[in-house]
Amino acid sequence: MFFAAQTQPVWHWGWKKISRRFLPFLLSMIFILVMSSSSVNSVTKNTEILWDTYGIPHIYGNNAQGAFQAFGWAQMQSHGNLLLRLYGQARGKAAEYWGQDYLESDKWVLTMDVPKRTKSWYKAQSGAFRNYLQAFAAGINAYAKQHPDLIDDELEVVLPITPEDVLSHLQRVILFTFVVEPESLTYLNQSHSPGASNGWAIAPKRSASGKAMLLANPHLLWGDLFLWYEAQITAPGIDAYGATLVGFPVLGIAFNDNLGWTHTVNTHDGWDAYQLKLQKNGYLFNGKVLPFKTASFFLKVKQKNGSLREQIFTVKSSVHGPVVSQKDGQVLALRVVGLDRPHILQQWWDMAKSQNLTQFQKALQRLQLPMFTVMYADREGHIMHLFNGLVPVRQQGDFNYWQGIIPGDTSQTLWTKYHPYQDLPKVIDPPSGWLQNANDPPWTTTFPTAIKAENYPPYMAPRGPMYFRAQSSAKMLAADQSISFEEMITYKHSTQMELAQRILDDLILAAQQGNEIAKRAADVLAVWDRQANADSKGAVLFTAWFENINLDNVFRTPWSEKSPLTTPDGLANPENAVKALIEAATKVEKTYGKLDVAWGDVYRLQYGKFDLPANGGSGDEGIFRAVKFAPTGEKSWRAVGGDSYVAAVEFSQPVKAMALTSYGNATQPNSPHIGDQLQLFARQQLRPVWRNRQEISAHLEGRTAF
Repeated sequence: MFFAAQTQPVWHWGWKKISRRFLPFLLSMIFILVMSSSSVNSVTKNTEILWDTYGIPHIYGNNAQGAFQAFGWAQMQSHGNLLLRLYGQARGKAAEYWGQDYLESDKWVLTMDVPKRTKSWYKAQSGAFRNYLQAFAAGINAYAKQHPDLIDDELEVVLPITPEDVLSHLQRVILFTFVVEPESLTYLNQSHSPGASNGWAIAPKRSASGKAMLLANPHLLWGDLFLWYEAQITAPGIDAYGATLVGFPVLGIAFNDNLGWTHTVNTHDGWDAYQLKLQKNGYLFNGKVLPFKTASFFLKVKQKNGSLREQIFTVKSSVHGPVVSQKDGQVLALRVVGLDRPHILQQWWDMAKSQNLTQFQKALQRLQLPMFTVMYADREGHIMHLFNGLVPVRQQGDFNYWQGIIPGDTSQTLWTKYHPYQDLPKVIDPPSGWLQNANDPPWTTTFPTAIKAENYPPYMAPRGPMYFRAQSSAKMLAADQSISFEEMITYKHSTQMELAQRILDDLILAAQQGNEIAKRAADVLAVWDRQANADSKGAVLFTAWFENINLDNVFRTPWSEKSPLTTPDGLANPENAVKALIEAATKVEKTYGKLDVAWGDVYRLQYGKFDLPANGGSGDEGIFRAVKFAPTGEKSWRAVGGDSYVAAVEFSQPVKAMALTSYGNATQPNSPHIGDQLQLFARQQLRPVWRNRQEISAHLEGRTAF
């Protein structure tokens, strides 16, 4: 039996909808109260959620199953509408539920065979973890039953949620959005990624306190399946704090009293597009004609009048995988890593339960998580960078070769095995005392170089220019021999444009020899602080210039592995650079009436009811505090991604931690936590993490008891 007695703020209840199912449900709940009060009270004492004033759920489970159940409930209270929509899409039935706009999403899910694979993944779970997934789903359904008035009518069709839905959502997000997404196939650009991140691990020798520190800083879009959900989960054997993507039942980035980790999107090649040679009714492979396997699906599409239109959708597959493109005589089949690794959630759960590096690596060695760098630190002072992922064992080619279209008519190019854990690039406790990753290959994680590219297959990760954001990251760490916890947070918020450091002096000098508007632009850039803070004047002009140029041809000195933190440098063609500056200055002045417009007047933080001046900007310009903006008209831009969840952790006794979920910890209508942390974001501040009951009780907003 499941029952939740709640003490919650008035806003949570809202005006109740009158529904035919509400009255019988209310009567049934009264019956349970009368007949089973002693049982209810015994449960209430054991499992509960304490909600702090930022809407963070602190879950206390009498056992792991109770914690999973409460976590499902918590996610519904904070993100119920979003969660149900995501699960509906993961089923491949979103068009049936909500119409034509979701048809391509359904086709992608069915082409990737998600529903069928989900069944085998669920059977592959251990008995205990199946129970955990069932409990998580039960928590979702119980919340929906108890609060039908708080769920959008059009989303109720997804209920009830099953544990299989959780695994379908996991596949759609991890395998078929992060490892490969439809847009990657459109452009055949495997460097395309839906997200980025920063991650730091600092050893005691470089820490002012003598304690290891960790910085978690993923950069994802501020909506849809990319939203982070911050939480604490406590049960026998686990007390972990961190964040997960909405709809996941375990934490994906977390720390406990003894250790912690974060992820960044790594330069990992987890999919390949194979060109097939058609012959007769099949395709050529090793000199033989093989038939395609086919699977047909009845797709239902909801029409505007509420009726359903049916259509048949057929997927063809080769030995490589499903056919995903047929145009201009070219037929491409897709091969993706990780389809045989059903224990991603179990691995994350065991990582959060680990108490030392040995236990943590034991969980990592299973290689269930198909990609993502792991950046780690612990109380014993260890730090680690792991280039984590399922890397196919390939017989030929370097990284660039496998970014292209691969011949599909021979088994010589068809990979079937992955590199084991010991083959992956990894460093533990480097002499430098620090590790960083800003989505650059593992070769530049620290200096002196700790992971040497020549020791690994050439297809493992690319060798090439170190991105400006990564250079900025490494330079801040390398320059400070004794980093305090407070300094780490200050560095995290750096908006300095590394690109400007390399070429601005040359650009100003050249512009001073130009026409009248070039000279005025040079004057603005000369006094600019080279940052993208809200009050920075010159950043708007420089960014407009940056958007007018091609970086491939702009530098006098190209990037060099021998000088990774000081190259590229200088202007190769000052005349062309000034021409681009004149065009940018003319546009800026016409749009804003002046050249020295403040960054925060143009770039805004607009979320929920908030509209604040922004700071931060493009990682391509070398800004560590990365924020992605989208235009909202001719004169303004709003943040739509980038810095999303941040956790700064020092493994002292007790652990010192501060965090921020930029857009707040809820999306449900009328929640006060939509955007309620955005003002801290605008002030470049984090908020304290409350982890013990005394702290949480001092900042208590509500309590849910089970």
